[in-house]
Amino acid sequence: MNFLGIDLGTSSVKIVIMDGSGKVVSSISRDFEVSYPKTNWAEQNPEDWWEATKEGIKELLAKASPEYKQISGIGLSGQMHGLVLLDKDYNVLRPAILWCDQRTQEECDYLNGVIGREKLSKYTGNMALTGFTLPKVLWVQRHEPEVFDKAAYMLLPKDYVRFKLTGEMATDVSDASGTLMFDVEKRNWSKELLEIFEIKEETLPKVYESWEVTGKITKEVAEYTGLSTNTVVVGGAGDQAAGAVGTGTVSSGTLSVALGTSGVVFATSDKYEVDDKNRLHSFCHSNGKWHQMGVMLSAASSLKWWVEEVNEELDGEAFDKLLDDAAKSPVGSKGIVFLPYLMGERTPHNDPDAKGVIYGLNITHKRCDITRAILEGVCFGLRDSLEILRDLNVPIKEVRVSGGGAKSILWRQILADIFNTKVEVINSKEGPAYGVALLAAVGCGLFNSVDEACEKLIKVTSIVEPIEENVKKYNEIYYIFSEIYPLLKNTFKKLTV
Repeated sequence: MNFLGIDLGTSSVKIVIMDGSGKVVSSISRDFEVSYPKTNWAEQNPEDWWEATKEGIKELLAKASPEYKQISGIGLSGQMHGLVLLDKDYNVLRPAILWCDQRTQEECDYLNGVIGREKLSKYTGNMALTGFTLPKVLWVQRHEPEVFDKAAYMLLPKDYVRFKLTGEMATDVSDASGTLMFDVEKRNWSKELLEIFEIKEETLPKVYESWEVTGKITKEVAEYTGLSTNTVVVGGAGDQAAGAVGTGTVSSGTLSVALGTSGVVFATSDKYEVDDKNRLHSFCHSNGKWHQMGVMLSAASSLKWWVEEVNEELDGEAFDKLLDDAAKSPVGSKGIVFLPYLMGERTPHNDPDAKGVIYGLNITHKRCDITRAILEGVCFGLRDSLEILRDLNVPIKEVRVSGGGAKSILWRQILADIFNTKVEVINSKEGPAYGVALLAAVGCGLFNSVDEACEKLIKVTSIVEPIEENVKKYNEIYYIFSEIYPLLKNTFKKLTV
């Protein structure tokens, strides 16, 4: 048996073929663009996702060895929270509004203030944040009523791809958890909230557990891509739950940290729990449990900005050169502290107006110091979520790191030192795509549960231990980091254009 894992990211779709032993035998990526039509806006054309996905599948299967061409099941992962609106004839009505879009602050203020944060938390386990889907729905309803009136279906990004693959309107519990329309505790749509906002449940997709079969490949797609009409598509998961499965973060005590475009700190819980202050997200996990999650909006993208926009004169090896250079700067970057709020921030500040800051510059600083400060600032931002988990007495024995930033040994060491815990890398580097391939294997009966699949297939390959001397220095700097945002908060909104 072979399985496809499809991960619809913010800038590309990644597709992997995994065999029955859990080995990834081939993979492919196809890029697409993000549009930023106004400050704090971020949109994409859903057709670009589908074009990249179908062409990627076709090319991947065409190049595959004969024994890997037959695909039993497909798992879907994707960027969470995005809003895709279709009319009654299944046509896309407007560009999808993405997870990182920050236009909905007024809608969030209304939801948290008028409807009430306590009521939202009671019904969904979360407060309203600009990234979530419901505020986007209300924004379209308010600003584009002619579009909203035509909307017959609302889908999340990966579920639009599912619809194109199978013709089925479906989603999974983990991705639905990020809509603010989902009862996370009961694992179904919140009838109370849908009634308040007069949203018909039939406009929303049917909800499945992540390993459950949601449909089969259509004849048209099978003929074009080389898949079979017997190939099933399982529920899949939002990118962070999928990534957690891909790192084996399915039991209490193991923490997942994703150093991707965004940064995520993810802890599994055997029971439904909510942070009273709603600093963390409480979502369904893709193994039938729940999880708590802190999200920062600009993690590896902070380094990407520094490399591509500020140091664009460097050649194709710019990332490696700058990271090597950063190792020459000492712990603490000679007094520079970086606030990684290049697109606002979610956890813990929930502030779309927050700005990136390079704090403490003087005439003696060099580029290597700023580069290291960016790496450290991202880890300090992630530590904000870690501290909340510690306040909630969530057990933390180990951290498993994934994402593009995890490739850097220096960054892993900084993370271990700032978190004061060992940081592990596992045998799969494919992240969410691998996680949903495992979910497809469970759905096809190869394993009895998601936890069993992770236990049998995912192994730790390297460990970085914290350095005691560095831990002490970083503890001191972290408290300085924590003081800077409150000092500058009131000026950030004045700078928003």
